[in-house]
Amino acid sequence: MAVSEPHSTLALPDFDRPVRLLIVVAPYYQDIAAALIAGARAVAARAGAEVDLVEVPGALEIPPAIALAERLARYDGYVALGCVIRGETTHYDTVCNDSSRGLMMLGLAGACIGNGILTVENRDQALVRADPAGQDKGGGAAAAALHLIALARRWAGTTKGIGFKP
Repeated sequence: MAVSEPHSTLALPDFDRPVRLLIVVAPYYQDIAAALIAGARAVAARAGAEVDLVEVPGALEIPPAIALAERLARYDGYVALGCVIRGETTHYDTVCNDSSRGLMMLGLAGACIGNGILTVENRDQALVRADPAGQDKGGGAAAAALHLIALARRWAGTTKGIGFKP
């Protein structure tokens, strides 16, 4: 059973011009992916964002797909969705660590990404976390991307001096 601690969430940002989001999902577990997508789409709609969706085979392909879109397409931000359920081998650790590291590297390079790749011990945990009426991790990932987009727009065009006052 998943325990839910009380926590606060930021209000969605307001935008003065349209936002384009790309949802990249690995639908390995179709029902879980569908719930994550529903949550992400609902949050994006509340913020007035336009959403495109692409599917990739697995969680390891999500960061490369986002990297391609960042380089070749025109999106303001990205929502990474998928689910990795622990199995009997160390493959779980590899997929969790490498997909997360790939997304973090892209984020540190400037891409606005909300990470909604669930990393869970079992299917029951995944269902609770994916449910838009439950923990809504898909919606949370969309909100994270939207907040990063708002920060990027707020700071766009600002420059810092390099050792000298302008």
